[in-house]
Amino acid sequence: MARDRKPFHRKSLRHRSRILAATAAALAIGGTLLTEVPVSAAGKPKGHDVSSHQKDVNWSSAKAKGATFVYVKATESHTYRNPYFSQQYNGSRTAGLIRGAYHFALPDKSSGITQAQHFVRNGGGWRADGWTLPPALDIEYNPYSKKKCYGLSKARMAAWITAFSNEVNRLTGRRPVIYTTAHWWNTCTNSSSVFTSKHSLWLARYNAADAGALPSGGWKFWTFWQYDNSGTLPGDQNLFNGSLAQLRQFAKG
Repeated sequence: MARDRKPFHRKSLRHRSRILAATAAALAIGGTLLTEVPVSAAGKPKGHDVSSHQKDVNWSSAKAKGATFVYVKATESHTYRNPYFSQQYNGSRTAGLIRGAYHFALPDKSSGITQAQHFVRNGGGWRADGWTLPPALDIEYNPYSKKKCYGLSKARMAAWITAFSNEVNRLTGRRPVIYTTAHWWNTCTNSSSVFTSKHSLWLARYNAADAGALPSGGWKFWTFWQYDNSGTLPGDQNLFNGSLAQLRQFAKG
């Protein structure tokens, strides 16, 4: 198995969410799946997220194609580090993109505190310079086991996320953005409102006219929407729910 296993992660998440979303979208628009930015989100700042699967990214090209921000995979569990992280994270900044780092969680491998520390040590930092997005926690269906919630109860999963968040906040001064799907969140957590009051939502939903229903627990809107796994920009396609000025302010904190 490749050292960066992100393609398997996204396939695991997408395989579940994309089938339903793609079918609904096809029916809604006469059988033609959406391949461009959804009409309902036109005008919102475009961005993407990458991992070592994209290797060395041509950042000037991405910027020329309209990218304003990017999230770069830094780590997974408590041992893996993206070998292309420096080129992707620093290169995107040099090209003029607002960038941030994300961590792929494997809650069955180690504690939230341990994984948060590994993440921050290996790129998951933050500073209030207007160019650095808050750290992000990627938590979704288990790509390596049929235990979709990693064998954790809803209460234990919520506790794991809380521990990760608290440690990232202690080390960086920012709460992590939470990346997930509505279905996973509703299935695998206790939908506690403590997350929605402190964490911005990065919602994944593909081939749909809009971001759809939000996870239960109190979120009123999405901050980022990952609407497809391929497109004009390298990696997954994303939108920010606001203006470019608001994106800069969000980064600054």
